[in-house]
Amino acid sequence: MNRKKLPLQSIYSYLSGRTSVSASKKGSITVEAALAVPLFFLAVVSLLYLMEITAIRTSMRSGLQYAGKKAAKEAVLMTTVMPAKLEQDVVCAVGVKRLDRSIVLGGSGGISCSGSRISPRTGIGELVVTYQVRLPIPVFGTPPLAYKEKMRIKVWTGYEKPGFSADDDKTVYITETGLVYHKDYHCTYLELSIRMVASGELESLRNSSGGKYHPCERCGKNGAGGVYITDSGEKYHGSLSCSGLKRTVYAVPESEAVGKGACSRCGR
Repeated sequence: MNRKKLPLQSIYSYLSGRTSVSASKKGSITVEAALAVPLFFLAVVSLLYLMEITAIRTSMRSGLQYAGKKAAKEAVLMTTVMPAKLEQDVVCAVGVKRLDRSIVLGGSGGISCSGSRISPRTGIGELVVTYQVRLPIPVFGTPPLAYKEKMRIKVWTGYEKPGFSADDDKTVYITETGLVYHKDYHCTYLELSIRMVASGELESLRNSSGGKYHPCERCGKNGAGGVYITDSGEKYHGSLSCSGLKRTVYAVPESEAVGKGACSRCGR
């Protein structure tokens, strides 16, 4: 069998060509890895700062609620609001060390409540806290982000002292859609006991009065995983957020419960 002998130069050229291709592939992989790793860490850092901003906003809202409660009580004597006092209460609620260690620009001294006010005529006020958050990522040159949290308050006027109304005009409790009034705030008709049951069990279930459950007109018939009922109710609900499962109770003098009968359980 005849074999052709290749020149030494041809063999060298062939081997060097294969080596250059392999080296170029390794080089491209190294460049991609060098670009991917910083982008990955940048995404992780951005996510962490987003979580920190969310935590700061939640803390600011809680601090503003705390300051609002104090302002509502103090505004009884003088219907005005002092921004410096609000700022002090917000910082006290959130924590000085927490703010100083956070990414809030200026730390505990970087919040402002100068936009807060209370109306002397209505007693309704709007409390505002503004602050800036710095993003320590100098790559993009992003300026500080400005945030504003708001809440409304009503001046606390206390309870009516006994003696301003008739002695026999007792306090009773009514609901928006109820047809009776209640003398006991903890009456079982006022305290809803909500539980979830399977739709197939409705035919055999009865409420505390022995009645059957009927579909609610507001939230449809059946829910995805079951329905919601109460011990004293007559409807079953497909949604837990249905208004039929919520009970707003008002305390009024008995003389104002005109047209409503007494509750069969607590009204006697």
